[in-house]
Amino acid sequence: MRLNDAVPKAGSKKRPRRLGRGVSAGQGASAGKGMRGQKARSGGSTRPGFEGGQQPLYKRIPKLKHFTVINRREYTTINVSKLASLPANTEVTLDSLIAAGIVTTNDGPLKILGDGELSVPLNIKAAAFTAGARSKIEAAGGTCEIIEKKAKG
Repeated sequence: MRLNDAVPKAGSKKRPRRLGRGVSAGQGASAGKGMRGQKARSGGSTRPGFEGGQQPLYKRIPKLKHFTVINRREYTTINVSKLASLPANTEVTLDSLIAAGIVTTNDGPLKILGDGELSVPLNIKAAAFTAGARSKIEAAGGTCEIIEKKAKG
């Protein structure tokens, strides 16, 4: 088989319409496009989504950059550096931190973050710990205990 043997089957290819070649040709004058107007002009089609100058739908709707989490967990966060001022072997909870004045608002369950240094051993009861915070508390001789997450309020 040669390249010139690869031809379509007889009758499968239809010749194209010869537009605008006189009235007797069947598609003369307006070439089947009707009378004037934007769609009758050469190259006269609008781009997809064009709405005649009205702000198109894809520009009217909000853009989806990211979706917000519906039931996002909110924590009262504190770094281990703030806990360094507490006396040794103190039991640290959200209520004790509010009483000591280290935390001023209850924004949800307590979460301990690992920024800073800690040298005193503390017994901390919180809803969550970061890996860095847990390692620093245990390196100082303290304990980390996860308690159930209480509702905000």
